Amino acid sequence: MRHGKNGFIAGFLILPLAIYAVFVVSPFVQAIYYSFTNWSGLSSDLKMVGFDNYRKLLDDDVFWHALRNNLVLLLVLPLVTLGMGLFFAFMLNVGGRRKNAVVSGVQGSSIYKVIYFFPQVLSIAIVALIFQFAYNPNSGALNSFLSGIGLDSVQPNWLGDPKLALWCVMGVMVWSNVGFYVVLFSAAMSTIPRDFYEAALLDGANRFTTFFRITLPLLWDTVQTGWVYMGIMALDAFAVVQIMTVGPGGPDYSTEVLTWFVYTKGIRDGQAGYATALGVALLIVTMFFAMIVMRLGRRERLEF
Repeated sequence: MRHGKNGFIAGFLILPLAIYAVFVVSPFVQAIYYSFTNWSGLSSDLKMVGFDNYRKLLDDDVFWHALRNNLVLLLVLPLVTLGMGLFFAFMLNVGGRRKNAVVSGVQGSSIYKVIYFFPQVLSIAIVALIFQFAYNPNSGALNSFLSGIGLDSVQPNWLGDPKLALWCVMGVMVWSNVGFYVVLFSAAMSTIPRDFYEAALLDGANRFTTFFRITLPLLWDTVQTGWVYMGIMALDAFAVVQIMTVGPGGPDYSTEVLTWFVYTKGIRDGQAGYATALGVALLIVTMFFAMIVMRLGRRERLEF
């Protein structure tokens, strides 16, 4: 009977596993193979070059610039985006006036959620283009605002300054993603029984205490998942860099990221073998990040 049950389960798994192997596993294996060749990407002529592509990668200054920028995004972007998402979601759901130990959200919270979520409706290409105009040092909205309030002497060249360009890119990525996590965390908070908050209020807890002692522990699994997704997005950033920045990737490689570097080497320069080696390096960084987050975020599951 058990043999029949296992065969029945295997019969259902064969097809999806085969599809996964062909369309997911196989491209990864092929990429690793091509990373050991001098393939140009335009012809079938190639030869094995061993670890030459990886040695070239380690000696490439642009690669280290791109890796450094991706690590900065990896550290800052999830922290800021998820932190703002948690703050706004908490205030919308349990941040209203508290009378007689009754917890409520702010008035009109459903409208605020729609407003916060609005950037998700827009294509990232449209968002990047809008902010490119806003960052324009001559006629952009930011410098026009500074001029309007009497700060004519403060007119930064936002995307043209190597010290500011990466932070401008991060600002766009935060703006375009924080609304999604506001809605996600709001949905998760709505499942937390109000009795928990009301009992804490009767004990004299304030908003700071209720957030760190009740809300955050009960949302930890959702926050952990969001951290992984935001980390993967931080390791991408291709569209924003390609549309907004000088070069793209400039000035002085200050906004160069690994995905854009892979694109330039594989498509523009016809070095597909080297580009796949860069892609393998990006895969390794992504896997390490996911493992670290899942490892550090491991804790006993709280149920209610």
